[in-house]
Amino acid sequence: MKVCIPTETNEGLKAGVYGHFGSAPFFTLVDIEGKSVEVIDNGNQAHVHGQCHPVASLQGRKVEAVITGGMGARAVQMFHDAGIKVFRAPLAGTVEDVVLEIAGDRLKEITLDDACGHHGGCR
Repeated sequence: MKVCIPTETNEGLKAGVYGHFGSAPFFTLVDIEGKSVEVIDNGNQAHVHGQCHPVASLQGRKVEAVITGGMGARAVQMFHDAGIKVFRAPLAGTVEDVVLEIAGDRLKEITLDDACGHHGGCR
């Protein structure tokens, strides 16, 4: 499974998980089976609320799931429409921690009902 995790830095598995998808400085992509890691810069991090295009950020990278602290309903819907699942990340931790959680099937999927209504503050 290939997952995308919004991160504070570009430190790969050691990067801290960022609290909200759209405004994260980086996206760390991890192929859990293949053990590969790729970090991409979020060129759209300063977007107006509700105006990000999260699926386009990951286009062509064959991501199967996004793991994030928070995400707005519109972004959740876009990912669901693209066949990409969205999971809630733990409150703190690194990419490595989150990968262990998803591999152990311990993360809750984010639905439209529990998506964020605004940037931040959606726990």
